[in-house]
Amino acid sequence: MSATRQILDFATAEHALPESPRAAALRLLGDTLAGGAAGASSGEAQAMLAAVRAWGVGDEARLLGLTDRLPAPSAAWFNGFAIHCLEWDAVHEPAVVHAMSVVTAALLASADRMGGCNQEQFLTALAVGVDIAGGIGVAATGAMQFFRPATAGIIGAALAVARLEGMPVERFADVLGLAYSQAAGTMQAHVEASIALPLQIANASRAAIVAADLARAGMDGPHDALEGPFGYFKLFEPGDLTRYTDDIGKRWLIEEVSIKPFPSGRASHGILGAIDDMIRDGSLDPTMVDSVDVAAPPLIHRLVGRAYKSDMTPGYARLCLPFLLPLMLRDRIIDPRCFHAQEFANPDLMELGSKVVVRIDDNPDHNALAPQKLSITLSDGGSIQRTITDNLGSPTAPMSDAQNQSKQSLAHTLASDDCDPRIFDDPLAYATEPR
Repeated sequence: MSATRQILDFATAEHALPESPRAAALRLLGDTLAGGAAGASSGEAQAMLAAVRAWGVGDEARLLGLTDRLPAPSAAWFNGFAIHCLEWDAVHEPAVVHAMSVVTAALLASADRMGGCNQEQFLTALAVGVDIAGGIGVAATGAMQFFRPATAGIIGAALAVARLEGMPVERFADVLGLAYSQAAGTMQAHVEASIALPLQIANASRAAIVAADLARAGMDGPHDALEGPFGYFKLFEPGDLTRYTDDIGKRWLIEEVSIKPFPSGRASHGILGAIDDMIRDGSLDPTMVDSVDVAAPPLIHRLVGRAYKSDMTPGYARLCLPFLLPLMLRDRIIDPRCFHAQEFANPDLMELGSKVVVRIDDNPDHNALAPQKLSITLSDGGSIQRTITDNLGSPTAPMSDAQNQSKQSLAHTLASDDCDPRIFDDPLAYATEPR
């Protein structure tokens, strides 16, 4: 049996979510909706909304955190953008895939246009979609060139939508192929910190809905889209699907997804979490920090090692450790409301930011986020060293109840006053019972 066939069989199987992955799905759904509601109110999302409205009028599906409704593909686009635009969305670290983002955005639109759905079926479709998107990332054996959260996310999301909407089993291969045929997104957007980065998540979310619609209309897609001579692992990146399919169904990858405590690139969270811990336990006086040196795997340097610029954009700042670290030392929080020109030109932040160095270590793994070595030089001549093996919010370093509540509270503060309270109080009801 081919690895692709194993994935399709998993996507269509009669699953009953065990208690642990079900709890993970519910927890991550709440986290994703909260971050998305905050993102929906951002200046970037509001600016983008005018373009989305121009694509067509309809009221099939809700816009996350707002009172507006649009056709399902457009709603999926907006919601995918809102979930990712603040860089606050959950990620499967070994896969380097924001699997929750695309899958959740697509499923919200799907459930809405169905007029609601069964809660267990929604959670199962969510877990299946995240598993497949994350599994494609796990199978990758090289460094990202295409933006994997979008290129892998669209496939997991499209199959999740097909599952939730009860599409015939024999059409799932077409759904996968039609999703692959629309897959897009490169790491150039990340290199330049362009707003195109969350737009790639948005595009994948919409295309997942479109793939299911086209298959339902009788359109066929390539059936060897993952393993064929021009398939995913030939064109997008090298990989070995058996790294995923040998264990498919034996464990649920949604249990391995990490929650992001801070609205910034995941690669910054090991350092920011360590700084936060040291301030909390009294081992670091933030006013004494003179300079910071970080030795980290290549992916850390590539994602957040960029230089401080006084004229940076909010998208650049979210991915700039030399800005984020001084902000954490000053405020003990990363607040998206600080991502503006006046703060970027703040002389105190600029001075310390110029003394934050991110160096590449000798780690040969192009997808590794740890270990990282943090060295802090203090103004009195002393120093502090830490080795970071787990990023805060990962399954091996979970956030405390207080930290989770802090994130939820900040997201709630950032969200629109018109935001449906169920996003924060009862996220599963919000997702499955549209009003």
